[in-house]
Amino acid sequence: MSAVPEEAVAQAPAEAVAVDAAPAAPAAPAKPRDLFQVDIRMGLSAEELLAVIPDYEALIVRSETKVNAAVLAAGVHLKVVARAGVGVDNIDVPAATARGVIVVNSPSGNILAAAEHTIALLLATARHIGRADGTLKASKWERSKLVGVEVGGRTLGIIGLGKVGMHVARMAKGLGMKVVAVDPYASPEVAARANVELAADLQAILPVVDFLTIHTPLIASTLDLLGEKELQQMKKTARVLNVARGGVYNEEALIKALDEGGSRRRAWTSSRQSPRAGFHGENVSLDVCAQVLKVLNGDLPTTAVNAPLILPEEYRRLQPFVPLVEKLGSLYTQHFVGRRGGMIGGRTFELVYHGELASVTNTRPLLAALVKGLVSTISDAQGGDVNIVNATLIAKERACLVTLTVRGEESGGAPQVIEGYISEDRAYISRLDRFHGSFEPEGTVLVLHNYDTPGKIGGVGMVLGKQGVNINFMQVASREPKPRKRVGSVSSNGFGNGSGTGKVSNEALMILGIDGVVSKEVLDELAATEGILDVSLVNL
Repeated sequence: MSAVPEEAVAQAPAEAVAVDAAPAAPAAPAKPRDLFQVDIRMGLSAEELLAVIPDYEALIVRSETKVNAAVLAAGVHLKVVARAGVGVDNIDVPAATARGVIVVNSPSGNILAAAEHTIALLLATARHIGRADGTLKASKWERSKLVGVEVGGRTLGIIGLGKVGMHVARMAKGLGMKVVAVDPYASPEVAARANVELAADLQAILPVVDFLTIHTPLIASTLDLLGEKELQQMKKTARVLNVARGGVYNEEALIKALDEGGSRRRAWTSSRQSPRAGFHGENVSLDVCAQVLKVLNGDLPTTAVNAPLILPEEYRRLQPFVPLVEKLGSLYTQHFVGRRGGMIGGRTFELVYHGELASVTNTRPLLAALVKGLVSTISDAQGGDVNIVNATLIAKERACLVTLTVRGEESGGAPQVIEGYISEDRAYISRLDRFHGSFEPEGTVLVLHNYDTPGKIGGVGMVLGKQGVNINFMQVASREPKPRKRVGSVSSNGFGNGSGTGKVSNEALMILGIDGVVSKEVLDELAATEGILDVSLVNL
């Protein structure tokens, strides 16, 4: 496979562009050709695509290539499928989601153009611009038939409050319109900031809107979204626009409504059979390449079709917490589950966000990171098959200060807790169940639960030293304070075992960052050492 310049990727009239993510340079510069091997293949048949797709980690297509379940299953290394355009009806999005393949499109390349075109059509239908132009060219002047309506004070309904829909909403507010929207995935906070009223469902807005515009992809759930029943619920004077994909409106029902409504109802729409746009448009081409690069470089996708919209400011706030939460999950599996045996299933995991992080509305990337960390040491793919797209599915299948709380029968009913935080962009674990300390979750870590009595550190050091295992750092995590209670003799810091025997059991965790191979025999020797209650070896 030969490398192809980025300019060719952006502008070539290819139907499919496949990217081999084998690195060609140590860094990650902005151009695909600098880091990845790119092939442009035109006119591939379905069989040929199935034959070549196993070699690639990214696939960029136009509208004609069908990326169905069979293609996705054959693409065993696929990480991302990108549509050079907005509509993704030629991609089996549910099948991609199940396989953890991120589907992105390039909406930002024509967001502004689509929004401006929508407003242009809205004003044109309000003022009969099309009819006026046609009659004037025919040497007629039907002034009485060209009386329009003012849009100020009118109600605009928007179906699909994504990037285009939000731009349309802001422009309409600037014209003095009231805006109501329907979108089950829209953020209420973002809508409120734009003074957009979110309705519960489509039926809530149809009777009240003066103009209706749709900005959704054409998928199974949006095909014929507005049929005869829905159109009958609208005002006879309502104007409907479709600057999205043909087929969202049922075309037969729309024609019938136009015939019945006479001159009082107007529609501007695109046909289901409308010509498909060619692969041109520099903004769209460059944008889709940028999205593919984001995914292949391990960044959170910001325009994933099969994941919720992540606002740029939220993305920046979440990014440093992603590795922290992943390591919380990995630490839990290895420390609480791995050495004791058992399964992750049957437990309830709860992430609690504190401080500024609690105000972020979309924390799904952190859920994905948690699931990835939990399964990374017990799955064949070591968590590599987990991402923002399929984390919820995988979690169901396998039954900032950030707090991970886990409840299950194996913990005796008491919750198991891990806490961590970010300081100067570095991740730290601050709590491991009942014990508090602070250490960076990096490399190989040995966690020993022991009685905190003199000589323990030296004894552990001797066992590791005999095996040539070096200690990089050590942290002692003490138990969380409890009220003083005099039972027999009491230690100086007030911890007791509550047994009434007069003996003191000050428990602690000894957390060691180590270099070297720790065998099962070494772990067993450490576990058999007097005063050591449990030992876990954790790779982070």
